Amino acid sequence: MRTFPHFFSLILALVFCIHLFPSSLWAEEQTYYDISASGVRKIMLAVPPFAGNSNQGKFVAELLSRGLELHGFIGVVGSNRYGGSRSADWKSAGADYVVLGELNEDASGLTVQGQILDVAANQLLAGRRLHGSIAQLEDMTLRLCDALIQDFTGEPGVSRTRIAFVSDGSGYKEIYISDILGNHPKQITRHRALCVAPRFTPDGHHLSYSSYHHGNQDLYITDLRQSRSTRAISRRKGLNLAPGYSPNGKSMILTLSKYGNPDLFSMDMQGHILGQLTSGSGINVSPSFSPDGRQIAFVSDRSGRPNVYVMAAAGGPAKRLTFKCSENSEPAWSPKGDEIAFTGLIDGKYQLFIMDSSGGHVRQVTSGDGSYESPTWAPDSRLLAVTRKSGSRSELCVVSKNSREVRTLFPLRGNQSYPQWSGRLP
Repeated sequence: MRTFPHFFSLILALVFCIHLFPSSLWAEEQTYYDISASGVRKIMLAVPPFAGNSNQGKFVAELLSRGLELHGFIGVVGSNRYGGSRSADWKSAGADYVVLGELNEDASGLTVQGQILDVAANQLLAGRRLHGSIAQLEDMTLRLCDALIQDFTGEPGVSRTRIAFVSDGSGYKEIYISDILGNHPKQITRHRALCVAPRFTPDGHHLSYSSYHHGNQDLYITDLRQSRSTRAISRRKGLNLAPGYSPNGKSMILTLSKYGNPDLFSMDMQGHILGQLTSGSGINVSPSFSPDGRQIAFVSDRSGRPNVYVMAAAGGPAKRLTFKCSENSEPAWSPKGDEIAFTGLIDGKYQLFIMDSSGGHVRQVTSGDGSYESPTWAPDSRLLAVTRKSGSRSELCVVSKNSREVRTLFPLRGNQSYPQWSGRLP
């Protein structure tokens, strides 16, 4: 069902510098495309090369296409359907809309402009214009992408985000980060030892992870604004694993086994223990804060098998949420707070599930071959990244919470796992 044929018609052509104006300028007047509806078909967009510099114009069109397709509800019409022309029989090519773009360079820098053609109405609609330096061309393209996604859905896109993950491409399982389209991958650790469970701090400036390079599973953190050093947060004997950060970034909850049993502890950002939340009630791991910071979801086998529980972030009684599968683990609270993703064991394979934050309305998102692990939400609460394992291979995939379409996120050498999606870049 398409609900937004006039969504652009009320928007004036706005002039944007490198910072876009907020969507509230027009949000009350728009009708947005309902991508939560079941059975909704993809919007088909054609994105011919932008006019101006031919090499830059082709680069912008290709990058913009990849960014739009990332969001799952948009399909990009292949240029072979219209010969790469900016003037074609768009209806015959299968396009609902066309992004007609232009690049203009002068002494003050570079302007990137994109305008939408409504094919059915044969009418030019919304315009977006960004200005910056030539070095900012890639970032301006992704800003344009996220602005167009906002015009479709009412919420900015997520193409200007990063993802952290583990890769064995170097021969060892080390931590990497990349932008969400797989461009500019960067190796963060060089411990030549097993590293797991990368976690962004809420401000996106730091990344923590656990490493065995000193023989114990110790917790480290690195400042992503520099590439010179990391520091240990916790080297306590036993497990020092996978913190969930409080939304205000002032504390974390993680698993320690300093007293023998793996339990949840609250800790400040300098590594000082603030309190113990669980005590001897089975193995307790994988804490995930609710966005308001009041609760955590976590995994415990206190009932005999791993299941997802929820409790106050300050500690107290725990409520079991999952009952569907023989094992349920890896909860991830959605950024909007209304849902929790988790993995459940079915027929020997883990599949992705989503439930309401109260434990109701459980629905299975993935199925079939492969095992799906380590879910992490995009900041729009619509997309998730997961690890898909098949035999000895593992790769990062993206899936919409309203669709069972699983897509490889980006190809890289080796095996990738433990994805962690960042918030939107400033």
